[in-house]
Amino acid sequence: MTTATFPANSGTAPAPARLDERFSVARRPLSAVTGAEIQAPLIQGGHVRYANLDYGASAPALSVVSAYLNEILPYYASVHRGAGYASQISTSVYENARNIVRGFVGGRPDDSVIFTRNTTDSLNLLAGCLPVADGRHTGEVLYLDIEHHANLLPWQGVPHRSVVAASTLKATLESLRTELRQGDISLLAVTGASNVTGEILPIRELAALAHEHGARIVVDAAQLAPHRRIDIAADDVDYLAFSGHKLYAPFGSGVLVGRPDWLDAGTPHLAGGGAVREARLDSVSWATGPARHEGGSPNVLGAATLARATQVIGALDQELWHAHETAIRSFLVEGLQRIDGVTVHQIFSDTNDTIGVVNFSVAGYDAGLVAAYLSAEHGVGLRDGRFCAHPLLKRLGLPSGSLRASFGVGSRLEDAQRLLAGIEELRRTGLGWDYVVDAGRWVPANDTRSYPEWAPNTPGTAGAAPCTDD
Repeated sequence: MTTATFPANSGTAPAPARLDERFSVARRPLSAVTGAEIQAPLIQGGHVRYANLDYGASAPALSVVSAYLNEILPYYASVHRGAGYASQISTSVYENARNIVRGFVGGRPDDSVIFTRNTTDSLNLLAGCLPVADGRHTGEVLYLDIEHHANLLPWQGVPHRSVVAASTLKATLESLRTELRQGDISLLAVTGASNVTGEILPIRELAALAHEHGARIVVDAAQLAPHRRIDIAADDVDYLAFSGHKLYAPFGSGVLVGRPDWLDAGTPHLAGGGAVREARLDSVSWATGPARHEGGSPNVLGAATLARATQVIGALDQELWHAHETAIRSFLVEGLQRIDGVTVHQIFSDTNDTIGVVNFSVAGYDAGLVAAYLSAEHGVGLRDGRFCAHPLLKRLGLPSGSLRASFGVGSRLEDAQRLLAGIEELRRTGLGWDYVVDAGRWVPANDTRSYPEWAPNTPGTAGAAPCTDD
């Protein structure tokens, strides 16, 4: 068992950036979210409002979405083949969710909208639909080394090539162009925004680049969709995937939107009821359209709440939305850069177009220990580790991981202030408690804090994946 007991740190840290007019727009949340006022117990005693800076992992449900769930829940029933009243309502809600989602992403009229479990599920589905002739794939998938594993691992089972991102976005695009010129690429797979640093990629430019060389493009929009308007028709994007749990919707829901020809000819993602036209004892005639890949009973409530969340996000005033997010990010980045021993990380040196994500590290401290300290002593929740982007973290010189603060429409400036105060205190006086490694995670030693009475009291470590193999 590893133990950490740190003495007071001699480093000093200036106060965070003074609150000025630039940041006033973020004093309050832009939209109400469920659980915004939950109280987190502190290891030294007492409670504080939980400062949720982990939106990039799973965003809290919008209050409007929670209310909608309660409204439709009494009518929940099986869909598509039920004659009963509740079943007919559920079917209507489920199928209409496709139209809502298609509109949210600016889809073309004939684009398929397939509901899945999450972005990972969607991209695995697409991997099974890549064009094949005479039993062989007709091209390779091209991707960058900055991708989340969801947009990395599915392509390793098919012919593929990877490109190491350069230190500038401009040079990275040139590297992709060079690779595409060599030919034999059927699909360019890119992230819309990095889940590690929040940097946005120019998807319209990338789509044009792919099409110029006879390839299609798929965009992993898990991080982009909760922060920016998307229009796949205007940007000429062929396929787009994102997840409900990052877009303020509960339950495990995701979606793949895109051109139907590959999807209608591809291997059915989940063989079972509803995915067939006719099943025989030793053969089957598969359906086309979304049904081909949605075998079994679908996640009706997940699709419905995902669609409702897109309506709320789609109706936001874009200028105010971006101003709110930019204010929090600017305040946090400026504050972190003022603290001795803190480094803010990014991939490209020639872009400032980012979503509400800030990645950083604190000299002399393991990222997991800092995260445990912030949670236990300050009631601040953020992410640590390698963020399911191991190749990128290794190349950034962070093989053991870093810290990620992420935020959205339910965030407020106070969340960033609390984080900065915690890091300043850490650099100034060190840890205020002893910490040990338990099941691969740093946790406070002799932790007497309790969970709500209805929750199993297994803080932080149950089922944890240590993610330590190089």
